Amino acid sequence: MTQNEEMLLWTLRLLALLPLWLLHAAGAVGGGAAFALSGDFRRKTAENLRTAGLYRAGLAWASALSAGKAALETCYIWFRSDRVLTRKSSFANLACLAAATAERQAAGDRRGVIILTPHIGCFELGARAYGSVAPVTVLYKAPRREVVHRLLKVARTRAQVTPVPADTGGVRALLRALKRGEAIGILPDQVPSAGDGEWAPFFGRPAFTMTLPARLAQKTGAPVYLLATWRRPWGRGWDFQLSKLDGLPTPEVINRELEVVIRQRPDQYVWSYNRYKVPSPGAGPDPESPATAAGGVANR
Repeated sequence: MTQNEEMLLWTLRLLALLPLWLLHAAGAVGGGAAFALSGDFRRKTAENLRTAGLYRAGLAWASALSAGKAALETCYIWFRSDRVLTRKSSFANLACLAAATAERQAAGDRRGVIILTPHIGCFELGARAYGSVAPVTVLYKAPRREVVHRLLKVARTRAQVTPVPADTGGVRALLRALKRGEAIGILPDQVPSAGDGEWAPFFGRPAFTMTLPARLAQKTGAPVYLLATWRRPWGRGWDFQLSKLDGLPTPEVINRELEVVIRQRPDQYVWSYNRYKVPSPGAGPDPESPATAAGGVANR
């Protein structure tokens, strides 16, 4: 890493030392300022909320404040110890799943487990919490700037947490982890590249949705869970909501289950994300490549 990258990393580490309530307060101010100053931010948030039939001015503002909190609490998640994060969280259900998966692995059951973590609440925390008990490999979309990419890899990598980029190599890593009987994590509401998804209704409007979870589940027989990490008020921590999906996580099933969860706490969903954009070709693994065609696995 360069000297500037090292300085930025230490700045993030220093921010992580601040109390969570202060980070949330500062993040809310920043999110509110961004919402007030950015017409594109306001427009996209309003459009998505109206599509979902949930638009209220207060809810649009609340989602912007929540987005700001998510941005600053990320430093806390990346650099605080497992002990501190455990004390701030209620994740007994996730810890039980991690322990049970490890027990199945030791007994020879190598199906692993697929955890879908949408952009709800503190979605960065799921991997850290699971990784405090058992190994997990997490797929992420690599930033375009290489400097940011290197920082993210350093910040997210832990003893039992392995981040892999959303490309052919990343898909192979996910498949290998499942075949070892370990867990993998995927953000199911990211728009995949062309050829790596299907159009499926999301709040009544077609959204291009990834097929990777269904293909991995079909290939390995791994059970699939949906994880939402809700942010408590006043910096008091987080609560984990874990539910098992029945059958294959097809794009239709994923979007239907996401709608149910989002409606519980719509203020904590990232409504500013362009969920309905048309995917660009060539940004993900080739579905006809040997790595994907052999197992029917293709996604970003």
